Amino acid sequence: MSVDNVSQLDELVPSRYAVQVGDIEVLVISDGVLPITSSTLATNARSAELSSWLDDMFLPRDVVDWPLNVVVVRTGGRTILVDAGLGVEFPDFPRAGQTVHRLEAAGIDPGSVTDVVLTHLHMDHIGGLLTDGLKARLRPDLRVHLATAEAEFWEKPDFSQTVMPRPIPDVLRRTATQFLNDYRGQLRPFETEYEVAPGVLISRTGGHTPGHSIVRLESRGDQLTFAGDAVFAVGFDNPEWQNGFEHDPAEATRVRVELLRELAATGGALVATHLPFPSVCHVATAGDVFRCVPATWDF
Repeated sequence: MSVDNVSQLDELVPSRYAVQVGDIEVLVISDGVLPITSSTLATNARSAELSSWLDDMFLPRDVVDWPLNVVVVRTGGRTILVDAGLGVEFPDFPRAGQTVHRLEAAGIDPGSVTDVVLTHLHMDHIGGLLTDGLKARLRPDLRVHLATAEAEFWEKPDFSQTVMPRPIPDVLRRTATQFLNDYRGQLRPFETEYEVAPGVLISRTGGHTPGHSIVRLESRGDQLTFAGDAVFAVGFDNPEWQNGFEHDPAEATRVRVELLRELAATGGALVATHLPFPSVCHVATAGDVFRCVPATWDF
C-alpha cells in the first residue's frame, strides 16, 4: 500500500494513543517534537558522559528532537486537557504545536473541554491555549487548574539557576504573562493538591518550577501518573543529571528520584511530557538507577 493510500485512511504515524485506567479514559496526544540543544539535557554532566549516553541511545550529540505529549482525560462527564502543547505562535518550531489539530483528528471538540490542568507555565505546555482562533472555541465556563505558587512565580520569575539558550527566558516570561492576562478570570488555583474529578488528583511537586505539578489517576485499582517535566528520558539512567530548564535543579532532582522510586514500588504507569510518544511505561529499579519499561501497545 502506498503512503498516499495509507494517509487517506489514517495517519501514517499515529499521534494519539488510548489508555484505560479503570473507568477513566485517557488519550495521550503528541504535540510534535521540539529541537533542543543536547547539552540542555544534562547541564551538570561531563561532556564525555553525556555524549556516551546520547551515542548509546542513537541520538545526535548536538541537537535532539524533544517529544511533546499532552493528555486528555475523560471521566464522570468531564473532559480534562492536561497541558496544551506549544501552539503555533513559534515559527522556529514548525514540527510542534499540533495539539489543536490532533484533538480534532481524535474527534475532540475544544468546546467540549470542561477543565484544563497545567503542570507549569513553560511555553511548550501553555502555548496551545494562546493559539489564534482557539480561545473563541473554548467554553466560557472553562476551569483552568494551576498551582498558586506557579502563578505567583511568573509575576517575577527567577532564571538564575537555569541554563537555557539566551532568547528563551524572555520568551518564557512573555508567554506566561500573556497566558495569565488572558486566562486570569478562569484560573482555579490550588495550594498543594486538588481533586479535579473523582480519581483525578493534581499534586504540586515544585522543583522544575516552584509550582510544577503532576496528575495522578486512579480507578478500580489501576494507576497512571502524568509527570509533566519531573521526568525526562535521560533521568532513568542518570536521575541526578539536571535539565537546563529546571529553576531549582537540586529540588527537581529530589522530586524526580522520589517519584521514580514511588512508581517502581507501586507499579503504576507513567506518562511524561518529554518521553518518546506514546510515553506509557512502567518504572523498574536497576541498582541505584531506574529502567523505563515501555507498555505493550494494545491495538
